[in-house]
Amino acid sequence: MYNVICMIIMALVSYIPRAIPLAFFNKKIENKFIKSFLYYVPYAVLAAMTFPFILYFIDEMWIAAIGTGIALLLAFFKQKLIVVAAVAVLVVFILLSIF
Repeated sequence: MYNVICMIIMALVSYIPRAIPLAFFNKKIENKFIKSFLYYVPYAVLAAMTFPFILYFIDEMWIAAIGTGIALLLAFFKQKLIVVAAVAVLVVFILLSIF
C-alpha cells in the first residue's frame, strides 16, 4: 500500500506543476525562468522522492548504488527509459543472486 501511495503522490507532483499554468494563464508563458522552473520541478521532486527508496529497498546498499550508477550512466548516454530501468533491475537481480 505504501508503494501505491508513493506512486500516486509522484504522479500528482509531476502533473500539478504542468496543469496549473494551463488552468490559470490564458496566454503563452514567455519568461524563460518560469518555463524552466515548470519543466524541471517535476523531475527534481520525482528524483528526491525516488532516490532514498532505491537505496533502502534492499539490505545491501552497495548493490543498490551499483544499480543506480548503471542507470545514471545509461541515462547519460541517452538510452530509452525502458532500457535504463530493465538493465538496472537486471544488474541488481544478478548481484543479489551472486552475493
